Parts: sequence; C-alpha cells; structure tokens
Amino acid sequence: MSAYPDPTRPGVGAVFVSTWDVGTPERQRAAAAAVADAWAKRPWPTPGPLTYSVYAGIDGRTLLHYSQWPDEEAYDGFVRDHRSDRNGEIDAAVPGIERLALYRTRLHRSLSGGREGGARRPAPGCVVLVNVEFDGPDEERQRDWVDTVVRALEADRPGGILPPGGISAHFHLSTDGTRVLNYAEWESVQAHVDALAAPGEGVGGPSPLWRRVREYPGLVRSDVSRYELLFTTARSEEPAAPEPHPAG
Repeated sequence: MSAYPDPTRPGVGAVFVSTWDVGTPERQRAAAAAVADAWAKRPWPTPGPLTYSVYAGIDGRTLLHYSQWPDEEAYDGFVRDHRSDRNGEIDAAVPGIERLALYRTRLHRSLSGGREGGARRPAPGCVVLVNVEFDGPDEERQRDWVDTVVRALEADRPGGILPPGGISAHFHLSTDGTRVLNYAEWESVQAHVDALAAPGEGVGGPSPLWRRVREYPGLVRSDVSRYELLFTTARSEEPAAPEPHPAG
C-alpha cells in the first residue's frame, strides 16, 4: 500500500515509533525493500500491528517506522514470537543498520488544518516528526506542553489552526512520561520549509506563547525531521477465504 496511515484509526491503543540510520539513499531503499519483503512473505503475525509504515528521511540516511497496535501487550507478544526472524533477514540483506531509538506512545490529541469553502483534505506528501524531550517523567507536563502549542497555533491563525500546507498534527505522548512526538502531515516538504520561514504566519513565531513552547520548564531538546512514505502494510479486515477441499 502507498497510502499514508490514518493516525486517528479506531481501535489503536498503542503507537510505536522507531528510527534507523542506514547511511545512504541506496541503503535506505535496500533496507525498506528488505523490510517489505520480510513482511510480505510471512502470514500476518498474531499478535501483530494494525498498520506498519516505513518512511525515508530526506536526509538520505534514516528510516522512520510508525506502527499502530491494539495495545502494548500485542507489541510485546510480537517481539517475543515474531520479530527476531524478520530482523535477522533484514540485517542479512543490509548489514550494519543502526537502530537509534524506539518509543512507546499513545495518541493524545489531533488537529486538522482549516479548509476554505469545504475543500477536500489533500493527500499528505510529507511527514514532519517533532521529537520533544523533557528532563523526567511527568504526564501533566506532556499534556500542558501540547496545550501550549495548540494555543500558540490558534493565536497565529484563528479558525485555521495549521498554516498553509499543513494537513494535520497528531500529538503522541510517550508512555514513560518523558517526551511528546508530533506526527504532522504536510502537503510537501517545501510547504513545511515555507511555513517555518514565515514568522507570525507560519509555525514558531516570536510571540510569548511560542517563546513558552520553546523555553518550557524542563524541556531538554526539540528535534525536527522530515520523511516521505515508502510503504504501508495493514492487517486485513476481511475474513480469510476457506481453503478448497480436494475433490474426491
């Protein structure tokens, strides 16, 4: 499948986000192909994810993995029963992959960009991942930081929320209480670049609210990365067809 996943998909109780460093654009493509092949040649795992998506970083060296699960227990069961053979095959095809980070999260809040005249929601052409880390676990702080971002956006663009080119923003809270991941859909990489370059009309202007977002107490760092979808695979919702019986 080439469609971006729906971050608001019903039935999702846990979202896992991980990043790999594979070194070069050629290895990006090779690693993604190895991942797709490892999943395509096997039955869908039980327990398993609802969707699993892989993206190429525009830096030419990273891969982003975004997977939606019914709950954390389903992921833990997959790791126990199914992950090692897949990873072994992928590592054999593309040796030297550096697995940088894996975050257990849950979706907290989603925003959509305003559409004039009821215009159709455009298809995403880019995902921007904003990774915000705090100096210790505090769920109340996670939630308040997200609320501060929303207030800053509303102050910039009353009624529209997201700047031109912004499709949606999906704020995920890490279950350890230490970070917020904003999985944001944009029409294109250039649309996000243009939004950042338009203070006061885009994202992150000089207002007091945006200053509080950037200087929030306990905030350690905030990183921004851009990705383009390579593939999505999803659990079939259709019952399996019965096996034909041999004639006799």
